[in-house]
Amino acid sequence: MAIEIANLGFQLNPLPTFSPVFVPRTVLKSSNRCRFDRRNLLLLRPPASSLVDEQPQVSFTEPENRLIDSLVGLQGRGRSASPQQLSDVESAVQALEGLGGVPDPTSSSLIEGRWQLMFTTRPGTASPIQRTFVGVDNFSVFQEVYLRTDDPRVSNIVRFSEAIGELKVEAAASIKDGKRILFRFDRAAFSFKFLPFKVPYPVPFRLLGDEAKGWLDTTYLSQSGNLRISRGNKGTTFVLQKNTEPRQRFLSVISKGTGVMEAINEFISLNQNKATGEPQLLEGEWQMIWSSQQETDSWLENAANGLMGTQIVKGEQLKFVVDILLGFRFSMIGTFVKTGATTYEVTMNDAAIVAGPVGLPMEMESKFNLELLYTDDKIRLTRGFRNITFVHLRVG
Repeated sequence: MAIEIANLGFQLNPLPTFSPVFVPRTVLKSSNRCRFDRRNLLLLRPPASSLVDEQPQVSFTEPENRLIDSLVGLQGRGRSASPQQLSDVESAVQALEGLGGVPDPTSSSLIEGRWQLMFTTRPGTASPIQRTFVGVDNFSVFQEVYLRTDDPRVSNIVRFSEAIGELKVEAAASIKDGKRILFRFDRAAFSFKFLPFKVPYPVPFRLLGDEAKGWLDTTYLSQSGNLRISRGNKGTTFVLQKNTEPRQRFLSVISKGTGVMEAINEFISLNQNKATGEPQLLEGEWQMIWSSQQETDSWLENAANGLMGTQIVKGEQLKFVVDILLGFRFSMIGTFVKTGATTYEVTMNDAAIVAGPVGLPMEMESKFNLELLYTDDKIRLTRGFRNITFVHLRVG
């Protein structure tokens, strides 16, 4: 059984591997922090980082922006993507590969450096270790490429957090041609912040023979050196970036759960001068991924006030939908009226517990003002019930 190390095109048989992640499936409420799947609660949170200072501002061409847009909000680096989302990414990838990018990328200095993995195909087919790392957005996954040294290397890195440390798997590398890098794994170790020494990763590379070998083709390298598409010897596609754009960095802060309100204020400030005309509540299905409200004891109150689940906007109608269990859902429908350039008055008054085509009506009513702080076709920031700040991602 083939197993990919870091899901970055490096594969071994039959030993465990690992890969990247971005994001827990459902975020309920929290006080300045995200709530992720309980399996991730043991992870220490990294310190907050500035959207401005963390990386330089970067620009992308129109075809590159198409790919970036398809990646924004994609959970688990593709692991939780819908068929439509995967199709959008693949279409954008193929368009860029058709353009070619930098010729002979392995000969270019632009390929050198640390690349962050943003997307990979087939992440669910790997070992349990890989599945854990790939689907968890709390971890950051990188690939380092250094070919112009006396010891050329390609390394895959899983960074658990700034407080914990990382796992690094290294391979001796060589250039075969203008696109292909050959590699052979030879060492790996954990580097924990709380230990003064490295802990070896127990993989007997020398005993693996050809199974420790592989290759990685770079099928697109941007002229800016900020975007790379690669395909591995097992047919896996990878999208990597050196510098991510503000929306991607903003969502990364949310996934880590530290300094979210500061990131929200900074993100809004960065986008104030880009606004054209009055923002609108865009139609579609919007999944809540973060709110500044601390969770209450009543899930029903949380659901009725939009603090959980999905919002569906259609015309002047707003609908809250929360999956309960065993096919049961809570649904609440209302209307909204625009009262200012960025404000709305919302009335929710048609509630029910729904199971298939059958609904049990409930007498409930909720009225509140909604302020639209920022919106595009992927991300929406609002301030609503009890002055709570919400972050929603558009799905579907």
